[in-house]
Amino acid sequence: MKPNFTLRLRVFNLNCWGIPFLSKHRADRVKRLGDFLNMESFDLALLEEVWSEQDFQYLRQKLLPTYPAAHYFRSGIIGSGLCVFSKHPIQEFTQHVFTLNGYPYMLHAEYNRQKDIYLAHRVAQAWELAQFIHHTSKKADVVLLCGDLNLHPKDLGCRLLKEWTGLHDAYLETRDFKGSEEGCTMVPKNCYVKHQELGPFPLGIRIDYILYKAVSGLYISCKTFKTTTGHDPYSGPPFSDHEALMATLCVRHSPPQHNPSPTHGPAESSPLTSVLREAWAEVDQGMAQAHWWATMAGYAVGLGLLLLALLCALAAGGWMREAALLLWTPSIGLVLGAGAFYLFHVQEAKGLCKTRAELQHVLGRAREAQDLGSESQPALLLGQQERDRAEEQ
Repeated sequence: MKPNFTLRLRVFNLNCWGIPFLSKHRADRVKRLGDFLNMESFDLALLEEVWSEQDFQYLRQKLLPTYPAAHYFRSGIIGSGLCVFSKHPIQEFTQHVFTLNGYPYMLHAEYNRQKDIYLAHRVAQAWELAQFIHHTSKKADVVLLCGDLNLHPKDLGCRLLKEWTGLHDAYLETRDFKGSEEGCTMVPKNCYVKHQELGPFPLGIRIDYILYKAVSGLYISCKTFKTTTGHDPYSGPPFSDHEALMATLCVRHSPPQHNPSPTHGPAESSPLTSVLREAWAEVDQGMAQAHWWATMAGYAVGLGLLLLALLCALAAGGWMREAALLLWTPSIGLVLGAGAFYLFHVQEAKGLCKTRAELQHVLGRAREAQDLGSESQPALLLGQQERDRAEEQ
């Protein structure tokens, strides 16, 4: 970028709620979304929950004249649901799969905010994402993080992510906002949103974000930020059960008064230390629970093996042969089911242990920096007192 040059970047983000055979009016919504994106001609369109690759291919062809670059992120059995459309060339892309992804026997994003069984996983994922950004963005000019994070603004995972990476929230930073009240991205006015999904938040919830920061001597600001309000921007049916986000970001060379300050300097060490300590405690609790479940599953495996041995002895001796054969299949099922349960929670404990160790290390470094910062102030004060006494003499 040339000095004093300003780059305008228009970003679109939407959780498309594109579940084949389950999401209502999916084909119509995808069609109208393609028409809207072509009409608006954003620089970047970032979509989540595009679970059907056919929907991506449809959008790929429809948007090709306006967005010549696109990529669909494939992952696992059902995919990641993530895709990106860009007006500009995509130089590189990579994909990172989280170590922990909830419990396979519980298929829901969140049950109860007062007792969220996924909380430790959410914190671990937030930390893993923050670390990924921290380690991969050092050569970048600008970092964007967009999507449905399944986190409320004051949730621990969201605070940890922002504190460690230094990312700014477009909704909070813009001076020109238009959209749903308090920037909510799931609102009762949306005909696809069930009121029970909002729980104790009848006015709506905000779990979709456009986060950003400048890295290499640049300054970035959010000029405008918009959300849809229960229908598409032209008053038609909504694109999804989530509201779309639209931000206009301005990137320019930083003037001297806006030189970026270090993300983790002594002035910010106190809130950072606080959120790190809170995250460490939550992950530690989750790890203890994972160990408990693994232990219980181990006992169940042992019980199942003991039962199988007993049944084998009964069958071999001819005693209760028919009953032993009837109990053989359930016993094998118990061993296999408990074994899978054991392996899953052992893996969960290892993942949480890794996260706890990283948090503990960073927390220790943050405390050291805070101690050094507090020690430097008395030293400077002492030096000033010595100079004052010398002047008096």
